Amino acid sequence: MKLRTISALTLAATSLFAASSAMAWESEDGQHSTSATVGLFSDYLFRGISFTDEDPAIQGSFDYAHSSGLYAGVWASNLSTSDSSSIEIDGYAGFANEFGDSGIGYDVSVVRYFYPGTSGSDTDYNEYFASLSYSYFTAMVGYTPEWGGDDKIDETYYNLSFDYELPYGIAFNAAVGYTDSDRNDNDSTKSDSYMDYTIGLSKPFVGFDWSIAYVGTDSDGEDFAASDSAADDRFLVSVSKSF
Repeated sequence: MKLRTISALTLAATSLFAASSAMAWESEDGQHSTSATVGLFSDYLFRGISFTDEDPAIQGSFDYAHSSGLYAGVWASNLSTSDSSSIEIDGYAGFANEFGDSGIGYDVSVVRYFYPGTSGSDTDYNEYFASLSYSYFTAMVGYTPEWGGDDKIDETYYNLSFDYELPYGIAFNAAVGYTDSDRNDNDSTKSDSYMDYTIGLSKPFVGFDWSIAYVGTDSDGEDFAASDSAADDRFLVSVSKSF
């Protein structure tokens, strides 16, 4: 069974982070394994909104997995936002498995978002995730009671994705997400919710994973984001390597 870890499901649901199932190391008894991925992306899109001011991003991860379904890892990317931090580091841990022989998979996890060097108050925060998968579909919900380090800001994210293997080793992915947030409650000019969507293709070639996707938001995305251009529809291109 290929476990759908948090690194593949949420951290890049809209940036097509190519988390590979290739193992860099596996113990002799098959109980433990590790893997790592590094990639170059034309943008860092988080739920349809650019976190690099529409500039390229270098992203990488290191993951540990146990045969029971327990996993943990770390992921990082450069940033270009209004805060002083120029990097995001995410630590995550979770458990993924199936309900018997039903073919229904589940995944529960927590992610800690770190923003080293951010000026002012601490903006680090936790987000909690749960997902169910069956056949080609995965439904996921994420919740944080402290978005941006503020315990007065709740935010919930819903995502439904479809993954299908096309001929010639090409993977097709489509996803739609919905963000419901309190972060703009004090600004009547901004929306407190929006939808994002992704449709893309990926394929391994000459030792690398290549992907292209069309990513965007609905009209509320522009009202939600810090700038209109950050939520513009765009093509996202990436190349990554798993070790």
